Amino acid sequence: MDAMRLIMASRQALASGAGVPEMMTEVWQAQALAQAIGSRLAVSGPPELRGEALGLTELAGRGCGILGAPDLDPGTLRAAQLTELDDARATLLSLGGLLAEVGITLVGLASAAADEATYWQCMEAIDAADESRDRVLEMLRKLAAREEVRDG
Repeated sequence: MDAMRLIMASRQALASGAGVPEMMTEVWQAQALAQAIGSRLAVSGPPELRGEALGLTELAGRGCGILGAPDLDPGTLRAAQLTELDDARATLLSLGGLLAEVGITLVGLASAAADEATYWQCMEAIDAADESRDRVLEMLRKLAAREEVRDG
């Protein structure tokens, strides 16, 4: 499935506002998708993005590790459904938006956390999402610089 469709599905799931366990699962799904997109760009994306893409893969993987893998059917894992990533720029713009929404969701979950462990888990996941988003923004900057050189 196309990366853009998967990102939109993740954004819609985050916006649904389900309970805490479901929201944590959706945050994990979004981080796993960011990891898969980073991996795809690191292997077959524009050469100038490969280092940052590898960094995104590592950071998003850290975000998944912090949250712990949810109990999902293999067919519902969005990251595993990634088959196409046609437009790196559009994908990165959408992914940056998704990661910003992940951060906002995690702030809400941390604020309402019933225990200290969940609070700190959310805080660490916020850091991972923010750092992942920073990598996405850096890749967008590099793409813009490449286009400027090509057009100029």
